[in-house]
Amino acid sequence: MRAVDIIRAKRDGGTLSAEQIEWMVGGIARGDVADYQWSALLMAILLKGMSGEETSALTMAMMRSGSIVDLSMFPGLKVDKHSTGGVGDKTSLILAPIAAAAGVPVPMVSGRGLGHTGGTLDKLESIPGFRTDLDLDGYRRVLRECGLVMIGQTAEIAPADKYLYGMRDATATVESIPLIAASIMSKKLAEGIDGLVLDVKTGNGAFMAKLEDARALAEAMCGIGRSMGKRITALITRMEQPLGLMVGNSLEVIESVECLNGGGPKDLMDLSLELAAEMVLLGGKAKSLEEARTTCRRVVDSGEALERFRRLVAAQGGDPTSLDDFSRLPTARSREDVVSPESGYVQRLAAWPIGHATMLLGAGRTRMDQGVDHAVGLCLQAKEGDFVKSGEPLCTLHYNDATRLTEAVAAVRSAFQIGPEPLSPADVIIDRLAD
Repeated sequence: MRAVDIIRAKRDGGTLSAEQIEWMVGGIARGDVADYQWSALLMAILLKGMSGEETSALTMAMMRSGSIVDLSMFPGLKVDKHSTGGVGDKTSLILAPIAAAAGVPVPMVSGRGLGHTGGTLDKLESIPGFRTDLDLDGYRRVLRECGLVMIGQTAEIAPADKYLYGMRDATATVESIPLIAASIMSKKLAEGIDGLVLDVKTGNGAFMAKLEDARALAEAMCGIGRSMGKRITALITRMEQPLGLMVGNSLEVIESVECLNGGGPKDLMDLSLELAAEMVLLGGKAKSLEEARTTCRRVVDSGEALERFRRLVAAQGGDPTSLDDFSRLPTARSREDVVSPESGYVQRLAAWPIGHATMLLGAGRTRMDQGVDHAVGLCLQAKEGDFVKSGEPLCTLHYNDATRLTEAVAAVRSAFQIGPEPLSPADVIIDRLAD
């Protein structure tokens, strides 16, 4: 085979065979497919698309580029969850302990935040000592001890994806739905899971701003998973305003613990419980979704879910006492309130400017090799539908470095729209795609 022939075929709108795709992906490790040739193929895929069969073949080839973790020694159906990212989305920290306490093994490989969206690994690493860089032996050990594990992508898991992810970022080909689906699913399917719950977000603060794009991505990922014999459910959820009230790494850990204690904001808790219930159903621990919801509420109310999170933190080197004494978590030195310019109802709270503001404060990154300040972020004092008086705080910024504080304040102000009429916020869950 020759790379130029494969590139030409896709450029002209042709369908690539599984063998051609496997050969191109294998060329990354062999070193006989140049960066510029993969760049050309990625652009051709962006412009011409891929069939479902091609996307599944690409996923399989990327998954096979590294180790496929064997978790067959663990009884039960192993189930993970993946979110396409948003602002204030800390559901993984809540739902994984809930599902594990309900008896579902949860092996979770997560990512870091980029741009306005937060990352699960950054949140976990704000817990003093918490290690997300476990090797596969450590991954299995923690899963055995705790019933769940939460780590970052290792060198053994889908290394071709890591290469192509960086290539897509550098060649303006990130937006391709087949490439996104293959990237996500190659990592998830290499974890050793039997089932996967997808949270595909849409709206102002989501990667897929348009509902039709989010639906297409959800359908593509479900198709890949089912073609490989996995149990897959997808929820399409709204990311017009931030999820919960806290945005920023240690702040989101605090809010997650509050949810596991049975409190927390309603929108965050409702979505976390629903995603956890879907995991319990896929894991065979309930016969219906309603039974699964009841089980999830029970393990929260009993304290079992929070105790499971404490065990996870200790097993991965973290300080479990920080979950009871939040002063042990990173704390910003300074605060700044952003107040309402008038009395009225919050008509709109745009997620993207809020996420951008936290990035300006240092909670996020513009490049994957950047560090983050785990202490900084913001706390929303009002959300859509809430009544506020003139001069009352809409949001409190937590910061250490005031260099870009003025920009962050301006971003927060632009996120809020105040009006005279009350409104009822839309449901977070838009649709459910299941077998």
